[in-house]
Amino acid sequence: MKKTSLTVATLLLAGSVLCTSCIGSFSLFNKYEKWQCNMTKSKIVNGIVGFILQPIVGGVCLFVDAIVLNTIEFWSGNNPVAFNPQTVKGSDGRMYTIRASKTGYEVKDANGVVAMFTHDAENDAWFIEQGGKKAELFRYNADGTIRATLQGGSIVTVSNDEMGLQMVREAVTYDRSYALK
Repeated sequence: MKKTSLTVATLLLAGSVLCTSCIGSFSLFNKYEKWQCNMTKSKIVNGIVGFILQPIVGGVCLFVDAIVLNTIEFWSGNNPVAFNPQTVKGSDGRMYTIRASKTGYEVKDANGVVAMFTHDAENDAWFIEQGGKKAELFRYNADGTIRATLQGGSIVTVSNDEMGLQMVREAVTYDRSYALK
């Protein structure tokens, strides 16, 4: 009787640890699911292969996510699988590869030119670093406004809303790039 009670108590305790409402991002399982749904152009083939792989690979991915990766994400704030690069199309029509890091973003264009966008938590400011040069883009002020640094070096302080964004857009009308000179 005592052995059964101890086993039940152990299982309930283990189950309560897994169900603590710390859900996590389940990045590994989501990447597997995205791959499985898009591995071929045929939905039928994807379904058949998924039906075969899901109990094994999906189960392993789900287990690793729930036990290992989400625990790392809970304690460190970052999921090691979630930092994979994404390719996006910019408003200029060109393709860019964006890789997230703990302090910001690395953006690489099709020609291989890299720009680092980093956040300085102490000053609540965002910087761009390119070609060995670093410049402040903007910072959040204590009064809720934003101080934007334009390419020519002039500083514009605007409100943190649509009107402030429009004022910055107008200030850089003739030179839209933030490339460092």
